[in-house]
Amino acid sequence: MNKRVAVIPGDGIGPEIFAATLKVLNFMNLPIEFVRVECGKKVWEKFGKPLLREDLDIIRECDALLKGPIETPVGSGTYESVNVTLRKELDLYANVRPFKSVPELALIPNVDMVIVRENMEGMYSGLEYKLAEDVAIGIRVITETKSERVLRFAFEYALKRKKRKATVVHKGNILKETCGLFIKTARNIATNYPTVRYEEMHVDAAAYKIVNSPQDLDVVVTTNLFGDILSDEAAGITGGLGIAASVNVGEKHAMFEAVHGTAPDIAGKGIANPTGLLRASAMMLEHFGFKNEAEKLNIAIVEALKNKEARTPDLGGLGNTETFVNEILKNLQKTDV
Repeated sequence: MNKRVAVIPGDGIGPEIFAATLKVLNFMNLPIEFVRVECGKKVWEKFGKPLLREDLDIIRECDALLKGPIETPVGSGTYESVNVTLRKELDLYANVRPFKSVPELALIPNVDMVIVRENMEGMYSGLEYKLAEDVAIGIRVITETKSERVLRFAFEYALKRKKRKATVVHKGNILKETCGLFIKTARNIATNYPTVRYEEMHVDAAAYKIVNSPQDLDVVVTTNLFGDILSDEAAGITGGLGIAASVNVGEKHAMFEAVHGTAPDIAGKGIANPTGLLRASAMMLEHFGFKNEAEKLNIAIVEALKNKEARTPDLGGLGNTETFVNEILKNLQKTDV
């Protein structure tokens, strides 16, 4: 039975990296049907909202969502981030970003860690107000229910990995109530996982750890804003934002995407790097149970990244989107898993 995947190409370089990704996935000849959905600035300009209800219903009916980068306007008078809207509507409570050192590109070798970020509340709750022209406030919401859900997910994730270690990142010495509740919940959850090594770490110490000795980390779980920032840092040491991927997970739905943005400065030039979306696609294949195919795709990507002639300029390469994709296709033909 075919899997149905809703696809949102996105803005900027989104359509280019999506075309490249679909070329690879179609080459793999898997039982997957792709259903295109539109959202973002153009939809907002035409209909007054960035994501229509009928398109959201299509996404809900599919087995997964594969999404390109979407532009989010800055400032008041615009619309809420489509990413935030999708996370809320689909109840995608955990953002999972794996980071593994890529030969030729990584600043630090032998890193193999995962950052699990709470996706529904914290500083990204969207509760911001202007009290006056020169005064604005934002409310940080942390609840035991949502904290418990993402923490339990992270501990279950750690159980499946070799190190079996969970690091809870916080700033409880300053944010005593909100981070305090997150830590309290984490300690309660940890008692149910005696085989998982548990540690707590202040966010500033975690930021230092990532650039100093990241090999000691395994599964890092934290609140929304902290996880967002630490993820970009982890991407920087393992090969760059251009190759990082993530999945947003809920009880019923999953959204797979690249971590990078729309890169409008290089849109249409044929040099966009599709690695992040391709790796997100590999995560999606594993989610569907196509584990051998996912591993084969990951190997083909890593081998292509080693080839300076094929990889894109943002990674110090001499190639472009087409040469990189062709290198992956060549590798897929000879990769044996």
